[in-house]
Amino acid sequence: MTKNPVLILGDSCRDVFIYCKCERLCPEAPVPVLDIIETKDNGGMAMNVFNNFKTLSKDVEIITASDWKKNTKTRYIDVITNHMFIRIDHDETTKESFAFYRDKIDYSKYSAIIISDYDKGFLTENDIEFISKKHSLTFLDTKKILGKWANDITFIKINRKEYNLSYKAIKDYPNLKNKIIETLGSEGAVFRDKKYTVNKVEIKDLSGAGDTFLASLVFGYLSTNNIDKSIELANKHATIVVQRRGVTTIE
Repeated sequence: MTKNPVLILGDSCRDVFIYCKCERLCPEAPVPVLDIIETKDNGGMAMNVFNNFKTLSKDVEIITASDWKKNTKTRYIDVITNHMFIRIDHDETTKESFAFYRDKIDYSKYSAIIISDYDKGFLTENDIEFISKKHSLTFLDTKKILGKWANDITFIKINRKEYNLSYKAIKDYPNLKNKIIETLGSEGAVFRDKKYTVNKVEIKDLSGAGDTFLASLVFGYLSTNNIDKSIELANKHATIVVQRRGVTTIE
């Protein structure tokens, strides 16, 4: 692992898990009555990538909107079965964008740049293209449909749904395909037609597993300079966190 820090850029939110006990239905409507037992609050999205990476290496920094805590994903969950009753999202358009920071960053001081783009307004396609031209080692996880703007990214981590949505762009720009690490949940991942499988485990919560995968992927690559070993490590760590409740980090 290089001594130079890693920089994480992207959208963040608060992941709130409200664990409840449900023993009756509401007399006014056919809905469950939830008695709150415990509330847990974690940094989500780019902040979750940061928190995961920080458990592996202290050499990490993050730039995200300063008002990120206004955005929340609140889940009401049965404390016994882990069944999710409802998820309530509160998305506020950020008053701050990457444009405020982009010319103030010394990109050369970082060993790698992680772009955790949940497409909430902090980063534009032009921003991501700009970052990819400023640094030779960039990792992208994006909810945007891929295009020519991603051509200079080193590695792109997306799931199967995101891959399918970007299929036309991948076909139009063949260079993209060789950069894509496609995550497949319980089936592992695929990179350049090679499949990386995972052990079957009991899944308690998928929330944040992609963030764990991304953080571990980058840490592994900086440690070994070997993408195969990095994907295997990322799979291993993602498999660990899905066996826990809520959004958790690697321990």
